[in-house]
Parts: sequence; structure tokens; C-alpha cells
Amino acid sequence: MNVYTTDKIRNVVLLGHGGAGKTSLAEAMAYMAGLTSRMGRVEDKNTISDYQKEEQNRGISVGTTVIPLEWQGYKINVLDTPGYFDFVGEVEEAMNAAGAAIIVVSGKAGIEVGTEKAWDLCEKYKLPRMFYVDDMDIDNVSYRQVVEDLTAKYGKKIAPFHLPIRENEKFVGYVNVIAETGNRWKGKEVEEIPVPDYNKENLKICRDTLLEAVAETSEEFMERFFNGDTFSEAEIRAAIRTNVMDCSVFPITMGSNTLCQGVYTLMDDVIKYFPSPENRKVAGVDLKTNEIFEANYDFSKAKSAIIWKTIVDPYIGKFSLIKVNSGVLKTDDTIYNLDKDVDMKIGKLYVLQGNKPIEVPELHAGDIGAIAKLTAARTGDSLSTKQHTIRYGKPEISKPYTYKRYEPVNKADIDKISQSLQKMMHEDLTLKNVNDAENRQMLLYGMGDQHLEVVTSKLLNEYKVEIKLTEPKVAFRETIRKTSDVEYKYKKQSGGHGQYGHVKMRFEPSGDLDTPYVFDQEVVGGAVPKNYFPAVEKGIQESVQKGPMAGYPVVGVKAVLYDGSYHPVDSSEMAFKTAAIGAFKDGFMKANPVLLEPIANLKVLVPDQFTGDVMGDLNKRRGRVLGMNPAGDGKTCVEADIPMTGLYGYCTDLRSMTGGRGDFSYEFARYEQAPSDVQEKEIAARAASGDDEEA
Repeated sequence: MNVYTTDKIRNVVLLGHGGAGKTSLAEAMAYMAGLTSRMGRVEDKNTISDYQKEEQNRGISVGTTVIPLEWQGYKINVLDTPGYFDFVGEVEEAMNAAGAAIIVVSGKAGIEVGTEKAWDLCEKYKLPRMFYVDDMDIDNVSYRQVVEDLTAKYGKKIAPFHLPIRENEKFVGYVNVIAETGNRWKGKEVEEIPVPDYNKENLKICRDTLLEAVAETSEEFMERFFNGDTFSEAEIRAAIRTNVMDCSVFPITMGSNTLCQGVYTLMDDVIKYFPSPENRKVAGVDLKTNEIFEANYDFSKAKSAIIWKTIVDPYIGKFSLIKVNSGVLKTDDTIYNLDKDVDMKIGKLYVLQGNKPIEVPELHAGDIGAIAKLTAARTGDSLSTKQHTIRYGKPEISKPYTYKRYEPVNKADIDKISQSLQKMMHEDLTLKNVNDAENRQMLLYGMGDQHLEVVTSKLLNEYKVEIKLTEPKVAFRETIRKTSDVEYKYKKQSGGHGQYGHVKMRFEPSGDLDTPYVFDQEVVGGAVPKNYFPAVEKGIQESVQKGPMAGYPVVGVKAVLYDGSYHPVDSSEMAFKTAAIGAFKDGFMKANPVLLEPIANLKVLVPDQFTGDVMGDLNKRRGRVLGMNPAGDGKTCVEADIPMTGLYGYCTDLRSMTGGRGDFSYEFARYEQAPSDVQEKEIAARAASGDDEEA
């Protein structure tokens, strides 16, 4: 592949709802650019971007793929992203690398929740964008309806660049709104035809909208517009480019991916209207001078880059995908990884076409490429030189809140599973592996049930280890509400020295639920010698780890040793420790023991029309709604306290209730006494599985 300078590069991310046609559009673009001789199909499992076995088996994208295309002297780095919400981390990584977005809309399905989320992401990252309406070869698809729906949702900034021409219920061409010409496809070529009568009224409406947008780019244009002057095609195109780049106009175009129609004009529009990296800004901090480093994709500045994505594939190895923020990176350059404090020599530079690495001699500012086997490198790391040490901000990636317990199917695989998950977490920042030692369980956190299913499947198919996902245990606590006074004597005689420990103890609430226990002694007259006090405390210390009621950790207990007795020969530390353990079990159960459940503070962001459903569902989960705050853009933030047991499966249910439009986050707040029915159920469950737990 040729080397391209900054002004000849376009970094474009494909966004949209799952199944809208992003991968097939990427395939059509690759075919048009001559990258492939025949178009692959998702159904045939032979597309460039869906190269992972998991993607091919499921028929969906689960990772972001880069496809660099050469088009009329330019390079378009196409970033094909997943449309399913469980893989939003992949989309967010791509947004950090992109300079513009194509939001793919299925003409069949129209605006879907994925379309809205794509728009919101573009707003957040301030990306210029255009809409591409797919499936135009299907007879009953209404392009006009999609345009009207988008205009109703996002205002008059929506500007159709093309209108469809149909003959005998077939999609045969398009009207170019800017040039006011009709065009019919002849194979890959286009012939000009008169604009059909049925398009003329629509053409006038669309063109007037465009001209209004053009007029608003300068006072001179505004004056000419009001005076009834006409604009030349070159003036319109130049003004539209300005509008698109400053996000005041969002073009709509259309086509058919399967017939590869409309893709040529789309790629032309990407070159004409989307910004090159030199029209975008990026800045870091030069740690040598402690000043802002305005990189701005300037090839003449000190070289710097950021790792925006990591690929760890058992078959193709590890690649760090980089975006060059300034300067020119070359083969055999030495670069400094600030985050890991290591110098690294770039052996070879690559661009990845799907999973196919292609060697290149250099990458200019603004370009996207890959480096193989970078030592200790991780997503978000800043790369620069030691002379100019530049730090860039880390990418914002969504936090995972859905979790499940996992166990190895084969216990011998424990270490291998841990290593495999470590590799997968380098690649996927929304995946977390947590050791919940307190409840003796391993937890896997992800963005949703489907995400965790894919991880399980990848472990089996790519890393050859199998895990089983189950409902996690919730971290309950045990405490007491009253005071008890108990006596416990441990006496054992078995030939030779015996064992003797005798304690009288009082147990009461300490009032501090953050500490397991407080130990005190009020022994007088040496009834229990001082050298046995630590042994008694050790017995209490061991006892609070697994409470006598349901086996959960104990909190908020004060244990007071006030009397007892000892034997000058048979008493030992072991005997007093055992006596203390027995006293604790007895005293705890006599002091009105209760189960405490963890309570989370939950925030649910939903469109206003779903607040009633969400609140009704929270009530079923024993949630207490604390308030509702308007969040703007027709959304409300519902805040509630909810038991952690009520959060299991919440991600799936919330998406189902809100059509995928709801988001939630939570954090642990405190412990509260569990209702009696929950307590009884938990004690019964622990009793039933007691043998397993001990085993």
C-alpha cells in the first residue's frame, strides 16, 4: 500500500443499529476500491471485517475492524464497528480514532435505537457525520420516510444529497441534488438522464434546504441568497464542505450494498466533504516543558501517537493499533512508551486490512496503522520520543455493570483460564475478571449477557478452556441486634496432656458495621491468664470470617471476655482459641442474629415515556425511588436505592422495557437489615448447599 500524506487521509467510522448493513457496506466499499474481486457476504462468512470465528458463527460484528482503502489518490481508513450494545467499548475506541462518521440506516427498518445512539456518540465526540440509507433495492423501502423521520428528529440540518430513481419497481438510479441531474446505473458506470417528473418537486425542496445552509456560511452568501442570486456548483460544494465539517449540515445519501449501487458516490462524498486529519484538533501535554502540546496531526512536529485499540488473537498474534497524532513514524524508529516507561524499537509498521497485516515504510500524522508485539503496550498508552515526552488523555470507555460467577469445567484449567482472560482484557477494556475472595467465587464483568456469552465461547473455541456461568452469590453480612452472655468450656482428655480452656464472654452490637469485631477483656484476679487473651481474640477473629447463621462474614460485634478458668497443666493457646470459637457460635445465635444485605445506589437514564415502566419494575425488585431528575433531550434520570440481589439480570430487563434506550449505573451504598423472608430463604439456601461449601 502507498504512503499517504495527512491531507490525503480520511478516517471514517461506520455506525448504526445491529444488522443495519455496516459490514456489507464496508465490503461494498472494499470491492469498489478494488481490494477484492468479489464481494463477501455476512451469510457466507467471508467478509473482510468479520474475520473472527465468533463473528462468523453469530453473523454479527463483535469487534472493530480497520479496512484501509485507496480511492482516487486518497486513503480512506474505514472503521467497521459492532452495532450491538454489548460491544459498545469497541465503538468508543473507534470514535477516538475516527475523524468523521457514516451512520448506516436500514431503509427497511428506518430509525432504530442504534441510530439514535450513533448520533449521540457523534455529538459527544463532535464528529462530522452523514447518513447512508441501505436496502434501496427493496421495493417497499421509502427513502422519503427515512428523510422525514430524521428531519423530525434532528431538525433542518438534515440535507438529502440524492433522491432515488425507480423504474418498474426497481432501483435504477439517483438524482444528484447539488448538480440537479438524473443518473442511471449501467454496471459500475453511470449515464446521465433527465430528472423524472415525480422527483422534481422533491428536488426543489431538498435543493432549497441545501441553499439555505450554503447561505448561512457567510454574510455575502446570505445577501446573495436573499437577492435571488444563484450559486455555482463549486460554491455550493465548498460551502457544504464547511457546513459538514462544523456539524451544521448532515448529508443523507442512499444505495444498495448488495448491488453495490450508491457506494461510488458515497466514497466520493467522503473525500469531498469529510475532513482530513489536518482539519481536526488533538492536544497532549509535553512533560518536558509542562506545556500543552498542540499536535493537531501536524507532520512537521515531534512524532507522537496513541494506541487506540489492542488486538490479541491466538492466530495472528498481538497488534497495537495506533493513530499518529504528529510527525511521521517510520520503520526502525525508537519510540518511548510513557505509560510503561520503556523505549521500544518499531521493527515493522503495518496497516491491517481486517486481519491481514500489510507492511508500510511510514505512517504520516493522522494515519492509522499497527505495530506488532509492542512490549507491555496497552490501549490508551501514549507513544512519543524521550526528547519530547507527550502524554495524551486516556479514551473514555463504558464501565461494565453486568456480572456473573464463573467456574472452570475442568479444575486443572484454572491457571490457563486466568491467563486467557488476561489476554482478552488487554483487547477488551469493558471486560473485568474479579476475585471475590469473601464469597469464594470468581466474577466476570461485561456490558451485558451477550457479551459474557461471547467471552465464554471465545475461551472455548480460541483458548481451548471451558467455563460455566452461573448466578453470583451476593455479599451478605451477619450481625447481632441484642446482647448475650455465654459460658463455654473446652475439655479433652486423651492420655498424657489434656486440653482445657474455659471462657465466659459477653457479645453485643459494636455499632460499627465497617469493622468485623471489637475485642475487649474485663478479667479480674487472673481467672484467665493474660498470655491466653491473644488466643481468645484469635478464636473470635477466625469465627467472624464465616458467621454461624448462614456462613457470611460477621460485622459490628463486640466480644468481651470477662471470666473463665484454666488448668495449670492442660490449658494451652489452642484450647482457649477453641473455647472462644465455641462461645462465639453460641453467643452470636443467642443475640438476635440478623442478615444484612448490600444496598446499591442506582441511576437509570431513560426517555421520559419509559419512567413509569422503570419505576414499576424497581418496586418489584424492592427498590426505593429517591427522585427523578430531568436530564435534557427528553430523558429522565431515575435515582433509587436497590438491594444488590435485585440487580441480577437488570441490564437485559431494562433494554427490553425501553427498547434498548435505557442506560444504568450503580455503586455500593451501605448495608441494611434484610427482610425476614429474604433472610429465611438465604439461610435455607446455605443450609442446603452447606456440604458443597465445606467441600
